[in-house]
Amino acid sequence: MMSGRPPPYPPPQGGRGRPQAPEVATRRWADGAWNEVQDRLAAEEPLQVLLDSSPLSVLMRTPGHDVELALGLLWAERVITEPGQVVRVRISAEANEADGELVQGDLVEANQVDVHLGSLAGRRPQRTFLSSSACGVCGATTIDDLAHDFPTLPPGLEVDPTTLVDLADRLRARQSIFESTGGLHAAGLFTTAGEHVTVREDVGRHNAVDKVVGRALLDGRLPCSEGVLVVSGRGGYEIVQKAVAAGIPVVAAVGAPSSLAVATARRFNLTLVGFLRGSRFNVYSAPERLTAPP
Repeated sequence: MMSGRPPPYPPPQGGRGRPQAPEVATRRWADGAWNEVQDRLAAEEPLQVLLDSSPLSVLMRTPGHDVELALGLLWAERVITEPGQVVRVRISAEANEADGELVQGDLVEANQVDVHLGSLAGRRPQRTFLSSSACGVCGATTIDDLAHDFPTLPPGLEVDPTTLVDLADRLRARQSIFESTGGLHAAGLFTTAGEHVTVREDVGRHNAVDKVVGRALLDGRLPCSEGVLVVSGRGGYEIVQKAVAAGIPVVAAVGAPSSLAVATARRFNLTLVGFLRGSRFNVYSAPERLTAPP
């Protein structure tokens, strides 16, 4: 894992006022009668990502941790390949632009994030791309595409299966917005001992993963070669793609994996776990990392 202080990204200010779980008036049918009630909804709003002030992508996401989201997306797309390539981040929150230095615990709700890169940055996208809250595949859409950009994950990491089975509950315990809305996905980075490093929520499961990876980038943790990624939904291709990009060797999903996710995990020697529920799970690739201690 990388060490050292995180690079001096500029910090966003303001934009902390929009609720991530807004209340709306609704009518509820229960026990044969109508009732007027207040219901909390998972917030979903567009975020425009710019690269050196040029439009790159529009993301549908849950506001909050927007800088992490933008940086995680650019890392997965290989636009950023080293933390030091980011020289400045400019945000527009509530139509008020501000420059500054990012703080470690930053929580920013912005309309726009403009990432400025140095001359040593990775590949420059030849086109813009659109990401919805339902699908996170943007640039690399085949296993062959990934093979050009990322190495096979090395062996060596071991995770006790008895530790792994507790992680779904530990992730759920930290889903603060889900508890009030029931409408958000979560992604969490954990150590092999089961300790949480970062947990993020979003209407898009891939956005939650990008936020986790973006936080790791800011903290100088990439590649996350000793991490376990747990996601609250299914283990789709886009989740595996982003884990491979971040160097995360173990991914555990509460739901089912897809056929392409399994093929990609096997190609890159990533341990992919599905149906992580209660005291059981299925492992679809690289099972050798899941070994009980002697």
